[in-house]
Amino acid sequence: MLLTLIVRVLLLPVAVAQVRAEGARRRLAPALAEIRRRWKGDPPRLQQKTMELYREAGVSPVAGIGSALLQAPIVSLVYALFIAQRIGGEPNALLAEALLGVPLGRPLGAAALAGEGGALLLAGAVVALLIAAGLVTRAMMRRLQPALPAEQPGLPPGVMRTLGWLPLITAPIALVVPLAAALYLVTTTLWTLAERPLLRRLLWGEAERNPS
Repeated sequence: MLLTLIVRVLLLPVAVAQVRAEGARRRLAPALAEIRRRWKGDPPRLQQKTMELYREAGVSPVAGIGSALLQAPIVSLVYALFIAQRIGGEPNALLAEALLGVPLGRPLGAAALAGEGGALLLAGAVVALLIAAGLVTRAMMRRLQPALPAEQPGLPPGVMRTLGWLPLITAPIALVVPLAAALYLVTTTLWTLAERPLLRRLLWGEAERNPS
């Protein structure tokens, strides 16, 4: 969890850039709506005009996913550390550590099924936190971006919809990865849940909050 906090502090500049870009996209919402109305019958022209608008405004149409992509190698490293039986030729001492009687290298789901220590309580808490945070995050995304298109130029169809469900997908994942990786997922999810509204409050003006 401390590693997670360090990583998220280091990623703060990325988060600030993402929130600024997200606000810029919201300012473009009225212009995007007009482009969709005018060119809805001509998909190639619609995409061309949309990309031109983004380019002229200096805005990335895929802003908002950089932080998750940058964290992926960290999650992979945590996962690798807690499934390796040996590190540098020596027994992996990390595997001896435990939380509520559950080894950090043990998947929560397997530990809960085996009735190990407080695994059932821990699994319930982790899943409940991730689902609650995912539902709140999804609700915030839907409230903040009602005027933006479900599809974004430059991305395959359905990607934006998938990203909308991403906060909820972490719940089942947390049950099959080592407990250490599950703790990373919980901590980073809760950090994001608190970080984004705060940055929006600090960085957005009236044009971003209420695009007209």
